Amino acid sequence: MTNIDEKIAGPSKGAVLVMGAGDAIGSAIARKFAQQGHTVCLVRRDGEKLAPLVEQIHAQGGIAHGFACDARKEEEVQTLFKEIEASVGALEVVVFNIGANVPMSILATSSKKFYKIWEMACFAGFLTGREAAQYMVKRQRGTIIFTGATASVRGGSIFAAFSSAKQGLKALAQSMARELGPKNIHVAHVVIDAMVDTDFIHSNFPSQVKAAGPDGIVNPDDLAANYVMLHNQPRNAWTFELDVRPWSEKW
Repeated sequence: MTNIDEKIAGPSKGAVLVMGAGDAIGSAIARKFAQQGHTVCLVRRDGEKLAPLVEQIHAQGGIAHGFACDARKEEEVQTLFKEIEASVGALEVVVFNIGANVPMSILATSSKKFYKIWEMACFAGFLTGREAAQYMVKRQRGTIIFTGATASVRGGSIFAAFSSAKQGLKALAQSMARELGPKNIHVAHVVIDAMVDTDFIHSNFPSQVKAAGPDGIVNPDDLAANYVMLHNQPRNAWTFELDVRPWSEKW
């Protein structure tokens, strides 16, 4: 686990960790929190890929730090949290946003593939959520948000491995919410029940994107605003599960 941005500055509104700060959803979440005055800690396995996003947030007047960490490795995750808490500041928000959306027939799903998808989409969520809770419980405050998908609520054809992992992640989030809510820690699960406007979607599903029409797929920046909203909710009206889909999406 390596910090690729050595310029450490204190947070103005509390630090936010985005585990899985990829090129679309994770990046949008990080930018949105940075725009709200939070110091953002961006994490992905290949930390060098975070440099452009860190630079973009700095250019917009925000504070961002990039970290390399394999979220499936317990020691790396523990070290990550220790370093952020010690050198950046107290974590107010932790977002788990690792996907592993890999379609494959059950006939072609090896035990190795199934286990890897579970590690990425479920086990890594447990490690991230547990470490976040360890620090937040001591302070009696914080927000932990897990990114879910359509697979979180129903298993589709050729998505057995992904669906089982995502539904496991939802169950983890539910249990954590019930345990940690009375300790003033807001745990939420965001179900993204639609295509998200990314290069991957445009490259692999061009006909579906065209058929969706105007505002027919989720804009990452608009999606990210929901994460900020969840964190800012008053505790007398917390949301656990938020379903996000475009106006035209069938469900």
